[in-house]
Amino acid sequence: MTTYKSDVEAADALAAAYEKLKAEIGKKIIGQQETVEQLLLSVFCQGHSLLIGVPGLAKTLLIQTLAQVLDLSFSRIQFTPDLMPSDILGAETLDKERNFRFIKGPIFANIILADEINRTPPKTQSALLEAMQEYSVTIAGKKYPLEKPFFVLATQNPIEQEGTYPLPEAQLDRFFFNIHLDYPDFESETAIAKATTAEATPDPEHVLDGPQIIAFQQLVRKTPVTDNVVEYAVGLVHKLRPGTPAASAMANEYLEWGAGPRASQTLILAAKCHALLHGKYSPDMEDVQAIAIPALRHRLVRNFKAEAEGLTLEKIIREHL
Repeated sequence: MTTYKSDVEAADALAAAYEKLKAEIGKKIIGQQETVEQLLLSVFCQGHSLLIGVPGLAKTLLIQTLAQVLDLSFSRIQFTPDLMPSDILGAETLDKERNFRFIKGPIFANIILADEINRTPPKTQSALLEAMQEYSVTIAGKKYPLEKPFFVLATQNPIEQEGTYPLPEAQLDRFFFNIHLDYPDFESETAIAKATTAEATPDPEHVLDGPQIIAFQQLVRKTPVTDNVVEYAVGLVHKLRPGTPAASAMANEYLEWGAGPRASQTLILAAKCHALLHGKYSPDMEDVQAIAIPALRHRLVRNFKAEAEGLTLEKIIREHL
């Protein structure tokens, strides 16, 4: 693993690695620059992300490509109504000598794609909670640590809601970012159509490995942040908490619930990383604003009036920036 003489040199290396990561991912994923940035922010902040998009937007390919350029092990778990917790975590079985032996499940990888996580019952959804929060799983009273770096990247299809099990707010709050994938624009879709109907494109190269990612995660944590930026981030969260002294009139009118303290932590940590990826050594208010929507939209709940008037959470958040 490369060692750096100073944190400034390490920060420059992270910014350079970010540009190379985007270029390598771009060999397979055309467009979706904002999505790629938010995924990489989540990785370097040691967070899990929820990706929401209609079928065919290359969510699975994007996560597979991310694992490839980061040289990390990858598992895809297709969530279905009959999926059991043991199908994810693993289970103890009897070997030939009639001794119990633990067979690891697909959760024992660096990057986990939890595909269509809202299609499985809450009992199985909750099997991910300990893994996401504690970086370990418990089977038959014994704790098994998960290898770091460890990321859960879950997907949801927003158009087919029949027979699904919406994630409860407590589990949504465990996700660092809520990333929305939009349809590609005309130019991007034209390029996608050309690239995917011609000869196979070259495979992306490895850019970083596990120890390097962990080192950069530690660098993000060490990045200094001024009090006024921290106060701006915390103040933003407080304005979006209806029924509290600092709540805005808009929050009181259109929100049912606001975000908890984990939202403030996410804003500050993501702002630090956003600054580093863009060549700055400390975040400012613009970095907080840049990551506010994916950090907050899954932690707020609209009331009936907001839904009736078609007011989106994204618009509510933007009005407070």
